Amino acid sequence: MNALRELWQSLTDSLEKLGSVIQFLLRLIANSPRALMRFDLISQQIFNSGALSLVIIMLSGFFVGMVLGVQGYELLQRFGSEEALGEAAAIGLVKELGPVVTALLFAGRAGTALASELGLMRATDQISAMEMMAVDPIQRVVVPRFLGGVIAMPLLAAVFSVIGIYGAQLVGVQIMGVDAGSFWSQMRASVTLADVNEGIVKSLIFGVACSLIAVYQGYYATPTAEGVGRATTYTVVTSAVVILFLDYLITVAFL
Repeated sequence: MNALRELWQSLTDSLEKLGSVIQFLLRLIANSPRALMRFDLISQQIFNSGALSLVIIMLSGFFVGMVLGVQGYELLQRFGSEEALGEAAAIGLVKELGPVVTALLFAGRAGTALASELGLMRATDQISAMEMMAVDPIQRVVVPRFLGGVIAMPLLAAVFSVIGIYGAQLVGVQIMGVDAGSFWSQMRASVTLADVNEGIVKSLIFGVACSLIAVYQGYYATPTAEGVGRATTYTVVTSAVVILFLDYLITVAFL
């Protein structure tokens, strides 16, 4: 009976947390039109979430593309289809690896920064001071960070995919000896608009999920050093699980 009671309590707590997150998301959406009028705040957050993440995104994309080139060449060589390396690398990066790996890196770099920044504002009573001065912290502080992350995520995923394709081309063409014309021509002939759209949809949904989790955990963090650290940890762990779960659902939906 104790186990069943604990299981039921855990289930109800999870449902309450999910409802709280959905309500928070609705508040963000409701305040987004007014926040868009202050594009200077949003552009600053795009810089913080996107531009400051470019180095790790580009390095990771390059090395992931190189690994994909080596593994893809080894696999395709068994079937005598090395010329299809460009097709395999591009589809794998645009549809799957680009959005997913970018989202995981985004959660680890930008997501933790958002959560810790908002958590520190909560711990130092800056959010409470805004509320006392009749300034809505959701509209002034949270929504620009949320929208900045949502906008930056597809751009980062596109950069990751482009750099990854270059890494795969460097290994496949320059090192393994795959014909450059076959590499690029098969890639252009095989990658369709539907593949690109799937990658864009995934990156947008992942951007919403990662940004929402980060700002929610930071905004409702316990106002202590331990609470801020816990919020940052929860941001990374929860984002990783949600990204992989959503990736499966979106992939099945497009199939």
